[in-house]
Amino acid sequence: METEFECVIVGGGAAGLSAALVLGRARRKTLLIDAGGQSNLPAHGIGGLLGHDEKPPARLYAEGGAEIDRHPSVTRLEGRVVRASREDGRFAVECEDGSRHRARRVLLATGMDYELPDLAGIHELWGDSVFHCPFCHGWEVRDGRLAMLGADSMSALRALMLSYWSDDVTLLTNGPDQLTGEDRGRLTAAGVAVETRPISGLAAAEGKLRAIEFAEGDPRPMDGLMVPAKLVQRNDLAAQLGLETEAESPVMVDPVTVTPHGETSVKGVFAAGDLSPTMPSIAASIAEGSLAAAGIVHSLMAEDFPVPAVAA
Repeated sequence: METEFECVIVGGGAAGLSAALVLGRARRKTLLIDAGGQSNLPAHGIGGLLGHDEKPPARLYAEGGAEIDRHPSVTRLEGRVVRASREDGRFAVECEDGSRHRARRVLLATGMDYELPDLAGIHELWGDSVFHCPFCHGWEVRDGRLAMLGADSMSALRALMLSYWSDDVTLLTNGPDQLTGEDRGRLTAAGVAVETRPISGLAAAEGKLRAIEFAEGDPRPMDGLMVPAKLVQRNDLAAQLGLETEAESPVMVDPVTVTPHGETSVKGVFAAGDLSPTMPSIAASIAEGSLAAAGIVHSLMAEDFPVPAVAA
């Protein structure tokens, strides 16, 4: 079975839902295909999103989906897109179940996956007392015994940032470090301790971090741990479509290059959310999805009528 739309959105997280809402309100025939598995689902709540602070991510997505369902031009499907290509002036996407859908525009809002450090016990605590962003999770562990994992200057800067949420912060280097004299001076001035013992794992109780365990010596009691976690593409759809990507950064491995209005290096293909180089956050993803959808509407108008393309 093959269907045709004005836009196919791949991904039903914050960016995809935001874009679908804008396209629905613009009465554009839109298909949103969602495979689930959004990277923030393990989090206890969304931190710092105005009007939704500490709301569980799954609840936000459910409420957003219900809003979109009120717009008859938008169809939502559960499924995983496995192939995407351009053919005969249109884009085609194929799902795992064999269904095919064609559209004039494609918006990739698939999100990305976090690469977590290799620490015993980290997956059970991820998104709560083990986290990657103090703006998202720092409030919940404020004034606790906090630690930053890392052995370089960037990790030292992140430990300094974490000290805004607590006066008890430790930098865990997990062995030999690459800290400079300036790094150590700043950490000392801020009251941040440095622990160099190799880590053997994380101790937890009732779903919360309780201590850092080391290969030798006593554990160190701990209430929260910030770790470096880079975002990586969770599928090869961007590569299938031939999209340009950015150079690796401290936060992302291969984000898709986009214009200010979400269009990629391939005309007619847009991207929004964690897939783009913007610092990942729910608030940013919602904004990017909205901007990309407006850009899509303007690009359709430029194609439908004898007018120049207008920046959204």
